[in-house]
This record gives sequence, C-alpha cells and structure tokens, in this order.
Amino acid sequence: MADTTVDPSLEQLAISVVRGLAMDGPARARSGHQGTAMSLAPLAHVLWTRVLRYDAGAPDWPDRDRFILSCGHASILQYAMLHLTGHGLTLEDLERFRQWGSATPGHPEAGHTAGVEVTTGPLGQGFANGVGMAIAEQSLRARFGPDVCDHHIYAFVSDGDLSEGVSHEAASLAGHLGLDRLVYVYDDNHISIDGPTELALTDDAVKRFESYGWHVLDLGEAADDLDALEQGLLAARAEEDRPSLVVVRSHIASPSPDHTDDPAAHGLAFSADDIARTKEIMGLPADREFYVPDEVLALYREAGARGRVQREDWEQRSRGALSGREAEWEATLGARGLPGWTDALPVFGADDSPATRVASQKCVTSMIGNVPGLLGGGADLTGNTGTELPGRPVLEAGTPAGEQIHFGIREHAMGSVLVGAAHHGGVLPFGGTFLVFSDYMRGAVRLAALSQAKCVFVWSHDSVGVGEDGPTHQPVEHVMSLRLIPDLPVIRPADGNETAGAWRCAVEGDGPVALVLSRQNTPTLPVGAEVAAEGVARGGYVVRDAEDPEVVLVGTGTEVAVALEAADALVAEGRSVRVVSLPCWEHFAAQDAAYRAAVLPRSVPTVSVEAGATLGWERFADASVGIDRFGASAPGGEVMRRLGITPDAVAAAARSLLG
Repeated sequence: MADTTVDPSLEQLAISVVRGLAMDGPARARSGHQGTAMSLAPLAHVLWTRVLRYDAGAPDWPDRDRFILSCGHASILQYAMLHLTGHGLTLEDLERFRQWGSATPGHPEAGHTAGVEVTTGPLGQGFANGVGMAIAEQSLRARFGPDVCDHHIYAFVSDGDLSEGVSHEAASLAGHLGLDRLVYVYDDNHISIDGPTELALTDDAVKRFESYGWHVLDLGEAADDLDALEQGLLAARAEEDRPSLVVVRSHIASPSPDHTDDPAAHGLAFSADDIARTKEIMGLPADREFYVPDEVLALYREAGARGRVQREDWEQRSRGALSGREAEWEATLGARGLPGWTDALPVFGADDSPATRVASQKCVTSMIGNVPGLLGGGADLTGNTGTELPGRPVLEAGTPAGEQIHFGIREHAMGSVLVGAAHHGGVLPFGGTFLVFSDYMRGAVRLAALSQAKCVFVWSHDSVGVGEDGPTHQPVEHVMSLRLIPDLPVIRPADGNETAGAWRCAVEGDGPVALVLSRQNTPTLPVGAEVAAEGVARGGYVVRDAEDPEVVLVGTGTEVAVALEAADALVAEGRSVRVVSLPCWEHFAAQDAAYRAAVLPRSVPTVSVEAGATLGWERFADASVGIDRFGASAPGGEVMRRLGITPDAVAAAARSLLG
C-alpha cells in the first residue's frame, strides 16, 4: 500500500516532473509521442514506487518483476522512469531521445537499454510477449520452487494493442492456461491516430477478457487517483488462478489545457507555448527543460534501491534451494545443454533416409533432460512438425510444470510467446508450424532477430513437395524472404545429420534460429555426422569433391540429393563435379573469404538447385534451378518433377554453362 511517509505533494511534483520529461524529450527530438506518456505518468509512478519488485542497481536480477511497455510509442515514459529510478540512463540520454547512437531509441529495444525487457513498438507484440514471460516464470517456479522464482509480469497495453489480432490469440491462450502472474493495465483513452477509437473500435473490453477467463477490474476514471491505481494493481497481483486486466479510463495529454483528449496528442502535438502553459498548470518552471529537482530524484532513487534488500535475500534463499542443482540451473538460465548433451543427439547412417522433420523430432526427443530449459510444441501441428516432447507433461491450467505446449491454431501468438519466453530467460522455447504459415509469424520473427531472442522457429513442409494440399500450402518464396531478415540464421538441413547439427547451433548459439524442414524423406549425405555438424555451423561445405572440378552444384535441403544425382550423370559423361551443401547462408557469410572461396570458387561455373524462388542465388551461382511460380495440387514427387526440380534439369543447366 501507499508509503505514508511520502508527502503527497512531493508525489504530485514527481508525477509532474515525469510529465514534463514526456513533453521535453519528443520536443527536443522533434519526433515522438507525448500524450500517452503524460496520461500514464501517475500509473508509472505507482508501479515503480509502490508495486514493482526490482533493484535498479541489478537490472538483470533473475527474480525481478518484469515490465513491458506494449504501447512502445510511449517510450519516453519508460526512459524517464529508468533514469529517475537509477537504471543507468542519464538526463543527457533523455535529451538525446531518438538520436543516432543514443540509449533512448524511438521504441524500447531489449539489450540496448538496461531495464527494457522486450523490444516493443509493433502493437500487440508486447502483449503477447508478456504471455511468454508468464509461461517461463511459471515453468521455473514449478521446477525450482518459489525460493528461486516467484515474480510477476506487468504490462501497459493500449487500444491499439487490443485491436491487433495477435492480442486476441495471446489473451485466449493466457486465459486457457490460467497464467496467474500476469497483470496488464489497459489504457482506455479512446484515442487513435485517425481520431476517437469509436471510428473503428466499439468492443467491450471487460466482457471480452472475462470471456477469455481473465480476472478483470474496471477502475473507471482513476488515471490520476494514486491510491485507486495501487489498490487495483495489488488486487490484480493477488489473483491466484488467472491473468488480470486492470482497465483505466485515461485522458491523453492530461493535464494540458490545449491537447487533453486531442487525437493529435498521440504524436508530436506540443509547441513550445503548449509545453510552457502545461508546465505552469503543474507548477513546474515554464522555462526549464528536462527539469528534475533534487527531492524528486531522491524519491525515485530510493524506490529504485529499495529492492536491493529483496535481491540479496533472494540470493541467500536461492543458493540453498539450488544446492546440488547448480549445473541444471546454470544450463536452464542460459538456455543451454548440460555438459555432454550433444552425445545424445541421433546419428544417421547411409541406410537412413528420414524426412528432416522426422530427424528433428528424434533430436528433440534426445534433448529431453539434457537441455533442461526445453519448452515448446506446435500450433495444432505437433506431430506433423516434429515438436513433441514424448513422455513430458502438457502445460495446462493446474499443470504449471508442463513442458509440452499446445499453442492451438495461434501461429501469430506462438511466435510472440516464444520471443517473450526467451527474453524472460530460463527456458529454451521452440514452436512449430508449416513453413507457409511463417507469414503469420513474421512480425514476431523479425523482432526476435532484432532483439536476439534465443528461441527456435521450427517450420516443416518446406517446399512444393508438400504435394496434394496445393499452392495455398506449398511455400515458394518463404525461405528466401526469411533470409532477408538480418541476424536470423535460416537453416535448411539436407539430411538427418545436418538436422542434428542445426539443433546444436540452436542450443549453443545466443539468438534465434529458424529450422526449415522437409515433409518428404531424403537420403543421408556421403559424409559423417561430425562433418555434417561442422558444415552446418560453417553454413556450407563440400559433400562430394573432385580433382580440379569443372562445375559446382550447390543446393540446400532435399535438393542436395538432387544435386548428387545430377553429379552422377555428369561424372558418367566424364565431367569433374563438386557438390556443395549450403544449409545456412548466414553462417556461410560469417566465414572468412578464404573458406568461402575454397568451398565455392568463383572461377568454377556453379549451378544452384532449391525448390523455391531463385532470386538471391546469384550471390553464389551462375545458373539456378528453382521455382518462380506458385505450385499445384498433385502428389509431391510429381509437382517437383513438373516444375523442374530434377537431376536432369540440374545436369542440363550444368551442361549449358560448360557448353
């Protein structure tokens, strides 16, 4: 409850200071969003000084409460609170809001600014990230006990967040799972960029979330009532069986005499005169920018340091609770395997020819118990995508230690949940669906790459080899479009051993990995498992060589086998042929120039083969065999043949180059 030792007038001054910073930062940058940050200043004050459990001096404390600003356009509010509470942001950082190289970018970015938990901005993503965080918190608490993990996830969400489809999926999943450590505050300000939200939104948010199974508290006109806000947050925190939504009717840009409830205040609405008049109303010096009096800074710094005692107590308690389990805890916290975990990975021999989705399932099964943070499943395609955790409990309400997640037909939310769980830490989250549905997940995948969230996207049925389901389910452009995302390793393994190598990269790496897997069987390459694993780690390698090759055939996935067959035909004609598997372009690009040239010498004519778009292959090949049209409904082998993904087509392309 409220700290009665704090002078209420000092609290009001502190809130006014936050509102002043919310105006000054965007005004200095001539870019940004002022109104929402101003209206939410009292809520932020209550959260950071009365409710949130954190230690500003140790922002990575594992058992801290998490805070997500899902309405990331109001980032100046979060930056102001991080500065004031002592997270390391300086007043100069606020003055450099939205500038090149600053610690205060336009939207919050995880890993860039201490105290920012996830990268938000695209509306709805932070909402769904929080669900992933709550899943991770629950998993750790169930496995290691409350002395090790016992905290809450809070988020501020806007009408824009609730409008986006991903919020519907994520809220439905959270309610189904009964995630009781999740507390969201809905800023119901009735304002959108185009005008009043009623132009396009007339949902009853209370009834909507009640129907999902959430605990809903409608506080009404309480945006400036500090005690009512605190009581609402504490009541939500006390809920033990379901997530909570606290609804607050706010007024954007309050207490501005010019722009309160003005849609223009969503963006950069305040002139210098507007700011001066608003500061006068709040009792701040009208001629002072970035004004923070000593007594306000002291108030917030005391709040920021208050959690140190809780953190030190946790360090003592958790040390005893983890006695004998230290290695497991360290592996879990780092989303890595226990020592020797790779020894359990399957090895595939010359007589094996599994689909890579089947090989991936064998890898996942081998990691149970060896990669202790493993947590995930499929979007209603668990068996199809090889994302089952055999013998492990299903995550559901009443089974918080469940490791198998049934995401349901919620690909959008699944991607964002994986990202949130990864940023929470303590789990290695993975989720699977068909590659063609990666389109639904793309926003989350992009943010995973941007923020380097360590999660695994498992996409199977990777080509027109899907067959009879037809062009709606046959990916053509997807692999190439995913390769366009910076800092996202896209691995399309050619056989079972490369698949095992891909999982090694995922577990031992530090960011997201995309696994692109086949529906159809594919033979084991004529190289050993260790060679294949090293080849995946390096992105590309020679799987069949010849002295002084006349031509190089390079492919990915099941088409490496096509290249090998084409090489047989060319060798029978007296040609000297090298075959290269290039499972991960991103890993290959990270190798030094000498290695890349040794694998794909520029002086040797090169033909690529991949059952997808050819755009981009000109980086490596002089001629490309691929598919630059949509597929067709027919058996997969026939579709491949009719669209030219055959050894004959590859051999013909090579002959044309050599001619």
